[in-house]
Amino acid sequence: RKHLWTGNVRVALFLAILVLGWWIAKTGFPSVYWLGACAGAFVALAIVHRRILRAKSTAERAAALYRRGIARIEDRWAGAGDTGEQFHDPEHVYAGDLDIFGEGSLFQLLCAARTRMGKENLANWLTHQGTVDAVLQRHSAVTELAAKLDLREDLAVAGESDNINADPAKLRNWAGVNVAFNERLLRPVAMLLAALSVGALGWAIVSFARTGNAFWTPFLLSLIVNGFVVFLLRHKIDRVLGGLDQAYHNLEAVAAILKRLEQENFAAPHLQRLQQRLMASGRRASYCIGRLDTLCDLDDSRHNMVVQLLNVPLLYSVQLACALQRWRRKYGPSVAGWLDALGEMEALLCLGTYSWEHPDDPFPEFAGPDELPSFAATAIGHPLLPAARCVRNDVAFGGNTQVLLVSGSNMSGKSTLLRAIGTNTVLALMGAPVRAQRLRLSATAVAASMRLSDSLQKGVSHFYAEISRIRKVVDLSACGPLLILFDEILQGTNSHDRRTGAEGIVKTLLRNGAIGLVTTHDLALTELAERFPGKVVNVHFQEKLESGRLSFDYRLREGVVTTSNGVELMKSIGLDV
Repeated sequence: RKHLWTGNVRVALFLAILVLGWWIAKTGFPSVYWLGACAGAFVALAIVHRRILRAKSTAERAAALYRRGIARIEDRWAGAGDTGEQFHDPEHVYAGDLDIFGEGSLFQLLCAARTRMGKENLANWLTHQGTVDAVLQRHSAVTELAAKLDLREDLAVAGESDNINADPAKLRNWAGVNVAFNERLLRPVAMLLAALSVGALGWAIVSFARTGNAFWTPFLLSLIVNGFVVFLLRHKIDRVLGGLDQAYHNLEAVAAILKRLEQENFAAPHLQRLQQRLMASGRRASYCIGRLDTLCDLDDSRHNMVVQLLNVPLLYSVQLACALQRWRRKYGPSVAGWLDALGEMEALLCLGTYSWEHPDDPFPEFAGPDELPSFAATAIGHPLLPAARCVRNDVAFGGNTQVLLVSGSNMSGKSTLLRAIGTNTVLALMGAPVRAQRLRLSATAVAASMRLSDSLQKGVSHFYAEISRIRKVVDLSACGPLLILFDEILQGTNSHDRRTGAEGIVKTLLRNGAIGLVTTHDLALTELAERFPGKVVNVHFQEKLESGRLSFDYRLREGVVTTSNGVELMKSIGLDV
């Protein structure tokens, strides 16, 4: 209402100024001061209107923050928010299989970051498992941040734009470039030459006012000298300023976020350490980034025609290059630390938001380093499924029982179980709460072979793509503790080769100490439990056929599945089989 009211008054004032100006020009009445008063009121109202628009934008963004949070609580979040598709690597050993990025992904559920630094940090945590020490440090930080709702709101509305596009890689590169530009010498020289140029111009104007003859020679000489200096330094100036135009977008918002983080009182030691890194240079990071933003605006103004006219007499580009080089010399070494600290704080805020919105999800417990790799979950569910549709299961493997061989019919829940275990492991080893009543696991890497396809462009068949991924997983298992998730292992080949190949692969994985789950439609593979007694255990899902319709309870049971629904599914869609 304020916005509409102020806008209407501005329009009325503008029309009044036009009418009053025409009337004064025609009649000389009233005094021209009335016109000045109206113009002053119009300018003042424009300033007030700008503040109202800024407040309106802030309120709208705060409301949007809570709407998104409510949507996540009510499981209506899919399809809204950053998908993180820019971070997706098709060759990653589990990102595509576990829906880490993309529409309806774990990144989309978790991401509340506004800067590229925060999003990159979150994506890195989702694709690389952390150490137990690092994860435990994050737990205390996430617990504290979960309750800081005011802080999260302030950070969500800081600055004037929703998305902050400052490029951290380009900013780091610019800050780290070593340019041979002696600003300590050039700065006083440039200021002296600019002062002489302004003095010469002033002398010419004063002499013209006094005598009617302007003495332009000193000013012209100063222009020649200044132009020669600009010409000599043009390449060095370009190197000082080069690349900055692609890195400085929304730096004012970055400075605002940093300032708010600097003002907050944190109790968690990890958050305190991150906050201290924002003071590494002796100056607050927010002040320094704000100063850089001002210099970047001045750099952007070089393209203005008026500034271009003033460039030579005032040595504008030289003085700007000196200021930027001075900033880089003083604060450049701290930029990487600032950006890393900001990125980690934003990623922790994402996990804090998730924890606040899912209060029933606990933090996991971790097995000791001297224990064999293990995974034991009570009532584990898939975090990307709506709570009303999520069927939870108790799952335990590891120690002596390294692999669960999951059999079951189509659509019975085998793949969902694998994704639930993999996704919760990713959450656990990034420092987030997990979708389970209780989870105790070892710190392992994660690898999967689930969602693979052939490639016409690469000339790769489905089977070749699968065995290539399996080879990568087997190689990883030799490097340390590994959680493996194989869905329909070796489904692209015949029964004999599948049986022989699966036995060899499982044997190697068991020897390397890997743990995990393998699903199959081929009941012949369930004999692997006899081939590796105690190491491989059969479990299954089953279905019911009632009144010609199939139903599933998605409950994990011990042993080998004894039912099959393939023929019934084909009949249900009208195939004559």
